[in-house]
Amino acid sequence: MPLGGRFATAVGLVHNRGMSPKPPADFPGDAAAYLPGLRAGLDAVGFWEGPAVIGVSGGADSVALLMGIVAVAAERGSRPAMTVAHVVHDLRPSAGSDALFVAALAERVGLPSRVAAVAVRAVAHGSEGLEGRARRLRYQRLLDVARERGAVTVVVAHTADDQAETILHRIVRGTGVAGLAGMSDRRRLAAGVALVRPLLGVSGAAARGYLRSTGQAWCEDESNADRRFARNFLRHEVLPLLTSGPYPAAAESLVRLGRQAAAAAAALAAVAEKLLAAHATKRADGAVEIDAAALASHHPHVIAEVFVTLWRREGWPLRDMTERHYRALTSLLAATAAGERHGDTDYPAAIRVAVTHRSGATVVVVQPPRTK
Repeated sequence: MPLGGRFATAVGLVHNRGMSPKPPADFPGDAAAYLPGLRAGLDAVGFWEGPAVIGVSGGADSVALLMGIVAVAAERGSRPAMTVAHVVHDLRPSAGSDALFVAALAERVGLPSRVAAVAVRAVAHGSEGLEGRARRLRYQRLLDVARERGAVTVVVAHTADDQAETILHRIVRGTGVAGLAGMSDRRRLAAGVALVRPLLGVSGAAARGYLRSTGQAWCEDESNADRRFARNFLRHEVLPLLTSGPYPAAAESLVRLGRQAAAAAAALAAVAEKLLAAHATKRADGAVEIDAAALASHHPHVIAEVFVTLWRREGWPLRDMTERHYRALTSLLAATAAGERHGDTDYPAAIRVAVTHRSGATVVVVQPPRTK
C-alpha cells in the first residue's frame, strides 16, 4: 500500500516539534561508528537466530535501531521475520502522533507493525514508581506482540548512554556488585523469548549522527525533559555537570565499571554454582539440604551468592529477598557449622529455613514455598 499523505503527515508532526533532518554545523561526524557497532551488537545477542520484534518508540535511538537493522540486513542479503512494535502510554498528549509516525516508518521499510496501548496511570502501583510501572507494562506488551508473531527476541534500543545512566542510578539508589553491571545485552523475558540490547556499545550521539547523515527524522518525547523523573534528572542535571566539568569521560567510565562488575559478578556466580552443586542435595519433597560445615569456611559474600544461586535455580521469588535476608542466611549457616542451635525461620514467599542433622553432618534445610 502506498504511503501517501499519512507518512507525510507523520513526518510533518515531527518537524513541527523542532526536529530537523539536516546535520547542524557542529555535527561531530560520528555516524560512521554507528553501523559497525550495531553489526557487532546484533551478532553478539543472536539477533539473526529467528523471528524478532523491534520495539520502536519513535525516538532517535529506536528509529536508528530500526533503520540500522534494515540496512545491515540488506548488506547480508537476508533477514529474519521482523515486526515493528510500538507501545502507546497514557502519559503525554503527543503519544498518538508518535504511533502514526512509527506505523508509517514500518510501512516504508516493508515491515508489519503492531501498536499496543497501556494505561499506566490506571494501574494500581503500590510501592512501584511511575517509571518502573511504565517500563514493566511496556515490556509486557512487547512480549504479547512477540508471542503473537512467534518471535524469539524482543529488540530494544538502549545505548551506552542509557547504560551509564542506569549504573549511576543504581549507585546513588543503592546496589550490589551485580547491580553495578547495569543492563545485560541479552536476558530472558519469558519462556522462549529473549530481550536483547544490541546498542549497549554504541553512543546515543552515534545513533543520532547516523539518522542525520541519512536525513531520517525522528520524534522528540517531551516527557524526557521532565526532571521530576529520576533518570531524566541524572541525564540532564548530573551527567552534564560531570562531563562538562572535571570528568569528561564520566559516561565511558561508568560503562567500563559496569563491564568490570559484570565480569566479577559472573565469576562469583560460577563459584557459587559449583559449591551449590557439590554441597547441596534436593530432596523428593522439593526441599534443599546444604552441608553447613562444607560451606562455612568460604567468604560470607560467596556463601550469600550460593543462596542467591539456589533461589534462582529453583525459581523461587527473588524480588522481596534483600541483602538483609542473604546476610541472615549466611550468619545462620556459619552459626550452624559452629554447633549453635537455631529454630525455624521464615523468608519471603513463605520459604522456611531449618537446621537438622543427616549422617553426622549438620545441614541447613530450605523448604520451598508452600502451595495450596
